[in-house]
Amino acid sequence: MSAVPGSATDEAVLETGSTTDIVGYRLRRAQLSVFQRFLATFETLDLRPAEYSALTLIGDNPGRKQTEIAEILGIKRANFVALINGLEGRGLTERRAAHGDRRANALYLTADGERFLARARSVQDDFEADCVARLGGAKARDTLLDLLSRLC
Repeated sequence: MSAVPGSATDEAVLETGSTTDIVGYRLRRAQLSVFQRFLATFETLDLRPAEYSALTLIGDNPGRKQTEIAEILGIKRANFVALINGLEGRGLTERRAAHGDRRANALYLTADGERFLARARSVQDDFEADCVARLGGAKARDTLLDLLSRLC
């Protein structure tokens, strides 16, 4: 049994094992915690996790089709268009006709986008180091990533 935080009596003890011992529950709670810390860390850059991921993939793969980036991120087309519209509106990305297929959009970072991503990567490096430290080091991180890959 796990006691409710701040409870004063045994009568207030709440049994939580039926949920807290479930892998999916723990994963969701961990994801929420990491995302909340991410949002707080990246607040000054006004950057959400999906935006950071999109910028990183575009920066690492300039000229790739919009549909390819959306698929890798697991974001529906309409939602990804809105995400890219926002990044483009901030002057961070631009669309160009894809080579060999003018119907498709190829994505690129602008010069401002490259500078912004460099700052964001620096913040992410510090954030990642904090996460790794919370896990107990690089070996624990590698173990966690291996275990998570088994669920995908």
